[in-house]
Amino acid sequence: MQEKFDPYVAEWISFVRNPNFNLVEKCLKFAQLLEYPDLNIESYIQKISRIGMSLKESINDVKNPTYLISMLNEHLFENLGFRGDDDDYYNPKNNFLNEVIDKKSGLPITMSILYVEIAKFIGLDLKMVGFPGHVLVKYNEEMILDPFNDGSLLDVDDLQDILDENFGGELEFQPDFLDDMEPEQVLVRMTRNLKNSYIQSFVYDKALRCTDMVLAIEPNSPEDIRDKGILEERMLRSDIALEYLNKYLEINPNAEDVDFILELIRSIKTKD
Repeated sequence: MQEKFDPYVAEWISFVRNPNFNLVEKCLKFAQLLEYPDLNIESYIQKISRIGMSLKESINDVKNPTYLISMLNEHLFENLGFRGDDDDYYNPKNNFLNEVIDKKSGLPITMSILYVEIAKFIGLDLKMVGFPGHVLVKYNEEMILDPFNDGSLLDVDDLQDILDENFGGELEFQPDFLDDMEPEQVLVRMTRNLKNSYIQSFVYDKALRCTDMVLAIEPNSPEDIRDKGILEERMLRSDIALEYLNKYLEINPNAEDVDFILELIRSIKTKD
């Protein structure tokens, strides 16, 4: 499918694929491209550094990971007041690291990105976990932590509770839910989160740009091919909508939403 060239998407991909930039820099570039063209990326890197250095200066020479995690939690959540944004969860701003730093609240994924970065200043190598519906952090395989909820330590029952809350009791915990997320996976998930936030806010043009950004990384993603078709229809671009909706049915013929997509295709053709 031939795409119209979008310089924002092109710049995004060149940044994502550049090994000279770390995850935090890529997240800030993401914010700059989508919402904050005047964002000074370096100034936010310095803000993170100040948070990290003030934590480092507050601890003694003990290298016990339980102690270090306790101090990390105390520094971020008690002293500095960071928290998960339960009050305005779907606000698009929660997906942008600069906003999370400024307002001290965000989503599980953005809180986890910041948490992992600050942990590096005290020698903690934490990994982000792509848990369904709620990104988490782990230390080795022995501690699962929730930066959205003050860095709380989770057991298997807690993990199942998160799944029950997000999936209505229809998803059972599996060990591979705790697999590490690679930086590119983090960026894709963050972009999809933002897409959904924009859709909830009826900002379809920006939701469409997010979809294009994901498809530039994962061009065969059925979910994003479908969403592009739906969003193109809402932007009244019928030909492109039909192209993507038909492509979705071609690669995912047994999808649960086949009837809805077929009806949408019929509706578009009837209007035309």
